[in-house]
Amino acid sequence: ERRRFKAEILERSDAEEAGIRNATIVVRGEYAFGYLKGETGNHRLIRISPFDSAGRRHTSFAAVDVTPEVDENVAIEIDWDRDVRLDTYRASGAGGQHVNKTDSAVRLTHLATGVVVQCQNERSQHKNKATAKKMLLAKLYQVEQEKRESELAARRGSKSKIGFGGETIRNYVLHPEQFVKDARTGHKVGNPQPVLDGDLDGFIESYLRWSLGREDGGAN
Repeated sequence: ERRRFKAEILERSDAEEAGIRNATIVVRGEYAFGYLKGETGNHRLIRISPFDSAGRRHTSFAAVDVTPEVDENVAIEIDWDRDVRLDTYRASGAGGQHVNKTDSAVRLTHLATGVVVQCQNERSQHKNKATAKKMLLAKLYQVEQEKRESELAARRGSKSKIGFGGETIRNYVLHPEQFVKDARTGHKVGNPQPVLDGDLDGFIESYLRWSLGREDGGAN
């Protein structure tokens, strides 16, 4: 919001007890992907859980994947009838007013790679399917890009980048100490609350400097 980015929830699944199991959000704004791509990876939260009556400390993780929005003409070949499985289901959200009475939500599964995307933000199944197709193209494009990056890194003898589902990139510690620290860059702040409220500028800028250093072959 501070950067005047626009965010829209495309799909959200609530967990059984509390919180969100997974969600897909589109963020649009000037250089949005360039700023946010460094958030890809596992984010580790350590806190006293409000759902634990014994008041014990819990560790939880959020896996974040940031994918660029690509043009539909991107060079990814898909036979939509043979390569992709289409499933429809009833959209639901937090609260009765968000529950859709028809099977308008769409899930697309790319059979060769196992990549899955979902969209349920529109009441029209046709619109959700069109959005899901764009999401799948973007995911497959990203898979190809990461494959090339890994091959280049292997030839250079360096490690490939930390990605979605990989190592922890940032720790958010709320108990007993209080701080947020990026595992890649070492950037650390002593007050977690502004970070949890979205103040990521320091982490984003330090990541961009760090990634440029890696590309140039420099050290952290």
